[in-house]
Amino acid sequence: MAPRVRRRGDPARDPRAELRPLEREGLKLSVVIPAHNEVDSIQQTVLGVTDALGRAGIDYEVLVIDDSSTDGTKAAAEEIAHDDPRIRCLRSHYRNGFGFAVRAGLERFEGDAVAIVMGDGSDNPEDLVTYYRLLNEGYDCAFGSRFMRGSEVHDYPKLKLVLNRLANAVIRILFRHGYNDTTNAFKAYRREVIQHAQPLLSHHFNLTVELPLKAFVRGFSYAVVPISWRNRTSGKSKLGIREMGSRYLFIVLTLYLEHHLSRGDYRRPGYSETAKRARVGFQPGSRDAPRDREPVP
Repeated sequence: MAPRVRRRGDPARDPRAELRPLEREGLKLSVVIPAHNEVDSIQQTVLGVTDALGRAGIDYEVLVIDDSSTDGTKAAAEEIAHDDPRIRCLRSHYRNGFGFAVRAGLERFEGDAVAIVMGDGSDNPEDLVTYYRLLNEGYDCAFGSRFMRGSEVHDYPKLKLVLNRLANAVIRILFRHGYNDTTNAFKAYRREVIQHAQPLLSHHFNLTVELPLKAFVRGFSYAVVPISWRNRTSGKSKLGIREMGSRYLFIVLTLYLEHHLSRGDYRRPGYSETAKRARVGFQPGSRDAPRDREPVP
């Protein structure tokens, strides 16, 4: 089992769940890829995912969720899905919105766990293999960080970077955890985490915050590893900073109130008050285990 570690200065204790073993080895991983007008990148994104998971011998399915695209994204995805039954291209039955598209995928995935991957090719498919191994070890969630030793970030827009760091700093203070990349969508969850996060409230990009915060607040275990991220090389970002601010704030405040006022009413079944240490795991022998971290005593 990977060692438990924390960043210097982070709280040594945190009300999270203990690790729970899977009922069987070799879970099936579903990958949900929401896509709105990503015709230039969707095929490369999907093929990158299937190649990485296939080479690792992982049982998987890929769900491309077309979010009312008008540029041929759906047709491009269907072209590669035609020859591979593990790839499904579905039209979101909700109105337009990133959160709605992800929710459509979370309602239809068939695996034991699910990962959310952006359709613009910004996420590294090789990191999915690391996520899968962490979930197979018994963690409920596998989270990546673009801002820890061992991570790689290429061409992050400066304004978005400043706002990202500010938002994540506020979230860390409010929820008293050491994770520094809550706002990133690229994460993986076991099925019971998604089930226990219902009903989902977010319609847009604020879903990227709602899911991990519900996992924190409701007592699910998690592991954090450094990941790679590269800014899109084609197309246009769908994240509107100005209009998203109030929506992020709504979700953060809603989960903050649950965290501090609900007295644990929404925690996962079987949550143990005696297990109160955050678990942050690293794959042994890899680039992980950054030097500015220390073992949890």
